[in-house]
Amino acid sequence: MSKRIYAIAILLLGISVHGCSSQVAMLDPRIPDPLIDKLPMKVAVRYPANFAEFVHEERVIGKEVWTIDLGESNKLLFDKLLSSMFSDVVAIPAEANMADYEIDALIEPSIDAFEFSVPEQSQSESFAVWIRYRLRIFDHLGTQIANWPIAAYGKSQATTFGSDQALRYAAVLAMRDAAALIILQMDKSTGISKLRRSQGIAPPAGDGETAPAAVQSRAAEEILNEGS
Repeated sequence: MSKRIYAIAILLLGISVHGCSSQVAMLDPRIPDPLIDKLPMKVAVRYPANFAEFVHEERVIGKEVWTIDLGESNKLLFDKLLSSMFSDVVAIPAEANMADYEIDALIEPSIDAFEFSVPEQSQSESFAVWIRYRLRIFDHLGTQIANWPIAAYGKSQATTFGSDQALRYAAVLAMRDAAALIILQMDKSTGISKLRRSQGIAPPAGDGETAPAAVQSRAAEEILNEGS
């Protein structure tokens, strides 16, 4: 009898633990195509493993465990974003030798921190997400020329979505916030356009300079308003 009671207790414990965890797998954040002139540059993008496979796990208020998988959605976001900003983008593996690629610059995104809050913590009906990205920019020789931190934020209402969906949507909004900031401030903050050396790439329009601020602002606004 005692063995049977023990087995039932173990089963109930397993059910209890499973019931106190939430798995949130991020999907494509689906940003619109920014309506800006591409910089006439050939850039490589290198995704570190801790970026392309990023998973955040956290126990909230000592009981519920949340697991948020951002990895694939991060790659989708930056693939689309960078392809819309530069005329030629190539992804290279982490172990690649830059000398094997004729590029103007290398961009390496990473995540410094990921934080979130749930209604039980904030005493509200909101889920909130903070993501701190970092963009390292290297010239064609591999010399780092910029190290740019980007703080992004997103919030959604639990009353509009279920818990998992609300947290997922808050993360999507944070990713879109980061995309908008990159469009608006990347060249100003990193000076990447000055690394252009591929004279064979002609500007798609105008004189090849960075898109005017008004155009960048409209593009950033469209990203932030997508799906809202």
